[in-house]
Amino acid sequence: QVQLVESGGGLVQAGGSLRLSCAASGRTFNNYAMGWFRQAPGKEREFVAVITWSSHTAYAASVKGRFTISRDNAKNTVYLQMNSLKPEDTAVYYCAVDRYYRGKYSEVSEYEDWGQGTQVTVSS
Repeated sequence: QVQLVESGGGLVQAGGSLRLSCAASGRTFNNYAMGWFRQAPGKEREFVAVITWSSHTAYAASVKGRFTISRDNAKNTVYLQMNSLKPEDTAVYYCAVDRYYRGKYSEVSEYEDWGQGTQVTVSS
């Protein structure tokens, strides 16, 4: 099992930026795809972005062009840079590990381990 700890959430005005971090335990971090998801109150958890072990990336349409996912394998950390934030980006953001990469990276069931989440609130 991989332990994940997110940080970097907070309150920001619309149009602002935040950078989320997700620190992972384990020596084989480099071999895993890593994803970011979010969950707003009363809604299902939804895919935000994914980065593979070779740093290929994919994004949800709602965040493409505004969010950037990256990873630093030396630090066992994945990041989510969020720019031009909107009130509808308000949610708890979770990072997750995809150890077996079956290709369904936008599905919650693809991921084996999850962090505890970090709250992002965007005011209008």
